[in-house]
Amino acid sequence: MRYALFAVSMMLLVSDGQAQDVARDRYQDIRPLMVAAIDAPGGQSFGILSGQVADALTQKFGGTSPIYIDVSTERRFRQTGCSRLKVLFWQDGVLLPGAPAPRKQTIEFGLNYCRDGSAPKALS
Repeated sequence: MRYALFAVSMMLLVSDGQAQDVARDRYQDIRPLMVAAIDAPGGQSFGILSGQVADALTQKFGGTSPIYIDVSTERRFRQTGCSRLKVLFWQDGVLLPGAPAPRKQTIEFGLNYCRDGSAPKALS
C-alpha cells in the first residue's frame, strides 16, 4: 500500500493515451488488474483506485475525478502467466504544490509480473 501511495503521489508525467470511455470497477489493490491484463486476449484492463489511499490522495491534491488505472501488456514471456506490464495511474484536476493551476496528472511505470505475484524466472 505504501508503494501505491508513493507511486500515485508522484504523478508527474503527462500522457494522452488513457482510455476514458471504458467500463471500470473499483479496486483497492492493483494486482487483480495486472492479472486481468495478463489473461485478457487484448492484454488490457481498466479500473478505478478506491479506498483510503485514493481518498487521501484526492483530498490532498484536490483531484476532480477518480484515480483511474490502465494496465496493458507490453510483452508476454515464454513462462506461462508472466508478462511485461505498463501500469498507468491518472487523475484530472490535480493541483501539485507550486503549480499555477490544476491539471491532469499521470504516472506510468513498467514491471515484469506473473499471475502468482512473482517475477518471471526468465525475460524471454
